[in-house]
Order: sequence, then structure tokens, then C-alpha cells
Amino acid sequence: MNKIKIAFFILIGIVPFAGCEKDDICVEGDTPHLVMRFYDATDPTEFKDVSNLVVRGLVSPDTLDIITNAASDSIAVPLRSDFTNTTFVLSQQTTDDGPVNYDVLTYSYETKEVYISRACGFVANYEISDTDLTIDTDNWIKSIEIVNPTIENSDTAHVKIFH
Repeated sequence: MNKIKIAFFILIGIVPFAGCEKDDICVEGDTPHLVMRFYDATDPTEFKDVSNLVVRGLVSPDTLDIITNAASDSIAVPLRSDFTNTTFVLSQQTTDDGPVNYDVLTYSYETKEVYISRACGFVANYEISDTDLTIDTDNWIKSIEIVNPTIENSDTAHVKIFH
């Protein structure tokens, strides 16, 4: 009878933990951002900061979300995985009290979902097919060059912007 009681208590002690799974923590899976580097249009080998840079992502025809607000020679911005293009409004103000100059960039791309692991699931990678700079009377962006169309990480520049 004691052996039955011992077996019963062992069984009661093991059963609650039989359905447990190990905790999966995702450390390697993250959808990469598009990295844009800014260069001097007069000397294309030199980086050039953009003063008072504000980047906004066009969410809908009436809505802009601020992505970054800084002075920098590079930025990393997210692409929309639910569309085949993303539009950004980049603004520059050369002096604190001067006028703001807006340029509109649209990136067209193909989204490729990649399975990472059970914990991470899928991440979106991108293949840029085209960029479009909306031309106006006073573009501060002079030209754009795609240097790495495959976006699989955010470690290197994908696009050069000359201003």
C-alpha cells in the first residue's frame, strides 16, 4: 500500500510539469531598417550632416508620423511590410529661424518574409527596386543612389543621398 501511495505522490508531482515548454526568447530576429547615408553633392566621397533633419513617414494621404529628428549623416528608417512602397518626407532647416525645405522620397520594394525561429517567427527583408524623388522648385536633395538593394540587416548603408 505504501508503494502505491509513493507512486501516486510522484505522479501528482510530475504531471503538472509534463506540459511545460521551455521559454523561447527571441534575440536574433528583427526586421531590418533602411539605412540612408548623406553625402556632399560637391564631393561625393565625403559624408555631410543634414542640419535640423526631420523624417516623417507617410502613413496615409493625410497622416505623417515623425520617425526621427536629428542632425546626422545617416538614419535608419522602417519600411512598411504591408505595402510595396513607403514614402518619406525629409525636411531640412539650414538655420534655426530659416525656412523649412521639404523633399519627398518614395521607395518601391518587394517584401520577403524569412522564418527565423519558433520564438522569433518571421521577419521581413526587402529588395529595393526603385526610388523616386518628387521634384519641386527647391529640392535640397540633389540625387539618390541605391548601393545595396537587399535589406537583410541595418549594419550598412542601403542608399546614398547627395545634398
